[in-house]
Amino acid sequence: MTSAGWIFMVCSIGGVLALTAFCFYRVLTTPAATTHMHAPLDIDTHDLNT
Repeated sequence: MTSAGWIFMVCSIGGVLALTAFCFYRVLTTPAATTHMHAPLDIDTHDLNT
């Protein structure tokens, strides 16, 4: 493989790894929610009806 091929491969793999690391960082460092939304307990899903 030529040196241009190596440079292109290293840059493309480095770009993909950098983007993956950035996305993981953004997802794992989200601020905590101020309120937690919960579903009401009286929802009838009809899954216990026989």
